[in-house]
Formats: sequence, structure tokens, C-alpha cells
Amino acid sequence: MKTLLHSLHRDENGQDLVEYALVAALVGLGSVTAMKTLSNYISNAFTTVGSTLVSSV
Repeated sequence: MKTLLHSLHRDENGQDLVEYALVAALVGLGSVTAMKTLSNYISNAFTTVGSTLVSSV
């Protein structure tokens, strides 16, 4: 039993998959946050352009 636990402790199979999943989750979270911020900037830009066009006509 002790040998089995020691070999499981040293076994690193599957570790890469967990690391890739964590990186993918981090990239996804960063993308969602960036898109929310970017959408606010784009919305404000279109509102400004629309207001400028309406006031100049």
C-alpha cells in the first residue's frame, strides 16, 4: 500500500491537461472582461457620433 501511494504521488500523468485547462479558463475570463469594457467604449463612441450627426443636421 505504501508503494502504491508513493508511486501515485510521483506520477505526473494528466498534470499538463490541468495546466492547459487553467490557462484556457484564465484566457476566457480575461477575454470576457476585455469585451465588456470594449463594448462600453464602442457604445459611447457610437452615441457621440450619433449625437454629433443629429446636432449638425
